[in-house]
Amino acid sequence: MTFVKANHPITRNMENWVNEFFQDMPQAFSKTESHDSLNYPPVNIVETHTGYHLELAAPGLQKTDFQLKVDGNILTIHVEKRNQPAGEQPKYVRREFQLRAFKRSFTLTNKIETAQIQAKYEDGILHVTLPKKEEAIPTTREIAIQ
Repeated sequence: MTFVKANHPITRNMENWVNEFFQDMPQAFSKTESHDSLNYPPVNIVETHTGYHLELAAPGLQKTDFQLKVDGNILTIHVEKRNQPAGEQPKYVRREFQLRAFKRSFTLTNKIETAQIQAKYEDGILHVTLPKKEEAIPTTREIAIQ
């Protein structure tokens, strides 16, 4: 373990202190997340020569729970929190996860053919295909999930 030179505790930034404290821990524990990132599902974006492929991890949902819209150059993925069905609610002994509403927006470059965006929800992953184009044409449309 390495020793870290401590600055005056009043002037130290808490995030820096946490990062220094965990610097010798295994990789899984060494990174800190911002508070906002906890409310969003993780996303992978892959670029290919024909376009981009966005993968959003959202297990436990159905394709009808998603709403995707393109407004100009902004792609928005929105999920509303589902209401529990009426009737008897289960008595949880332990509850570590629940389905939450979220809204994520992505700014698209003028290289994206917005009229050709496709989405598919499969095995807990929302797959969004963003094909490239030569010039951008701003449009607003809803994207049907297959």
